[in-house]
This record gives sequence, C-alpha cells and structure tokens, in this order.
Amino acid sequence: MTRSIKGVRLKVIFLAEGRLLKSKVNSKKPKAVRNKKLRLRRKKNQPEQIVIDRALGLVFNSESELYDYFKPQIEKIETEFLESRGADDLDESKIPHFEQLLDKTLEEPAEIWHDDKTFKEFPIFHFIRPVEDLEGFHVAVTYVSSEDDPSFIFFHFITRDLSLVDRFRRGDLVYDLAFEEIGFGAIEGDSLSEGDPLAMGLFLAMLKVRQENDVPFAQFQELGLELREDTIENADEIWRSTDMHGNTVVTFIKDFPDHAVKNLYYVSITLEDSSSQVHTLLFSFPTGDESLVDRYRHGENLQAEEVVQESSH
Repeated sequence: MTRSIKGVRLKVIFLAEGRLLKSKVNSKKPKAVRNKKLRLRRKKNQPEQIVIDRALGLVFNSESELYDYFKPQIEKIETEFLESRGADDLDESKIPHFEQLLDKTLEEPAEIWHDDKTFKEFPIFHFIRPVEDLEGFHVAVTYVSSEDDPSFIFFHFITRDLSLVDRFRRGDLVYDLAFEEIGFGAIEGDSLSEGDPLAMGLFLAMLKVRQENDVPFAQFQELGLELREDTIENADEIWRSTDMHGNTVVTFIKDFPDHAVKNLYYVSITLEDSSSQVHTLLFSFPTGDESLVDRYRHGENLQAEEVVQESSH
C-alpha cells in the first residue's frame, strides 16, 4: 500500500505471517525438579535407568554417568555466568528459598528462549521469570526432551543485572507471558502478532492509560479486520513523531461517526524507515475515548486531506 503525503511516499507493510512462533514446550506445565543437586528431573515411577530423552538415546545408568555426559555443557554455562556476573549482584547463598524458585520458574515462566547456537550437540532452553520480592530475575538453563518436558537443568541463577539476563535471551523467543496477556490486540499482518518488543511496549503503554469502559477487548479483533485497512487508506489524520530512542512513529487516525459502536475512532501505529519512508505496521486499536486519541496527536501533523492514494494491495 503506497501513498503520497506532501510529496513524500509512504508505504505501509503488512507482515506476511502475523504470529509469534511457539513451541509445544509452553503447552504443558513441567513437573517439579526433584533432585536439585544433580539438576535432574525425575518422573514418578521412573525405572532405574535415568531417561532424559529416550527418542535421542539420552538414557543413563547412573547419576554420575549422566553428570559426566553433560559436564562440558554445565561448565561452559557456569563459566559464562561467573565471568558476566557483577560483584554486587544477589548472593544466592543468602536467599533461603533459592532452590524453591526453580519449580515456579519451570511451571510459570515469563519467557522461554530456544537456543540452538550455544551447543552444537543439541538445543537448550532458557526459562526466565521476574522475582518481585527480590527485585530480580530467575534464569534456568534447561534441556527439553522430545516430549516437551524440561528433563535436565544445566544451571540456574538469580540476578538483578538486566544485562546478564539479556545474555540468556538468545535464540528464538518461543513463549512470552506478556504476549499471552495482550494477544487479543494482535491482528495478522502487524508486528504485535509477531511479539515485536517495540510493538508490545507501545501497546502495553496504551493499555495503561485507556479507560476501563472503553471498547471491550473482545471486540478488538473484529473491529480490526473491519476498520484497519480503511483507516490506513482513508485516514482523517496522520501524525509523525520521533521517540527518545530515535524511532520514527507515524500514526493513522480515523473517526467512524456512523458506526454501531458510539464515538468510535480507529488508530493504527506504524514504524517509519527514515531512508525509504517504508512503514511497518506495529499495531492498531479501536477506542471511544477522544482523550486517548489526543495522546497520539503529537509531532508533525501530516494533513490527511492532502493525501493521494497511489496504489494498494
């Protein structure tokens, strides 16, 4: 979809696949890790052999044999942690319930990252969860079996160092609790549906200031499919602004006075590439609150009356 505004070509890009890639690992609640000392998760009624991943032949006759097999990977992750950790970070030995954190992180993670680069032998998964009472994050580096079960824990730690947490946010994000909570606003073709951090952050910021009696979340999808394209093609207002991080955001606003939903506006937020003026659609939302719409009326006002649609798809 390409348009001209005051001689500037604007092209809005809809993503081919609007979805966050997900792994089956988030479809089950992993059972508790029973033997923390050797980082082994045992199932009930497990036979004498220790099965980590039977499909791949990871079956061991003893815990020492198991530990010897994974020892190089454990040492590599522990070394990375020790070399990256700050001297003033949280001291795990002074946290009485530290080992208990592991169960909850595996059962209720905020993020799961699929990492197939750290080890050539097999992929690993990083489970991350904020721990509010400690003002930190708990990170568990795990092996996930072919049955989508975290069956071995290489290493786990707690930290207040965001840069250290970010080191373990690597690979593909296969589960994001924040995305689960805002999925109602994601529409195929936008960045929000792919779990894009910028889109998610801006969408969450909008939710914090919207009124409780605004358009129900249950109507976001239906109204989006009905009104999004019309808003971008025939906007009443278009605003361009640059945030503190240097992102150029262009907002399309359209009033729908005759719609069954009273006082309805539709707003579409895009990210502009400064060199090409190509715009990637971040997210869109309906609202009946003009004060919320006013929050998006800032920056450079690109008069929609002067817009000429050149082509669309």
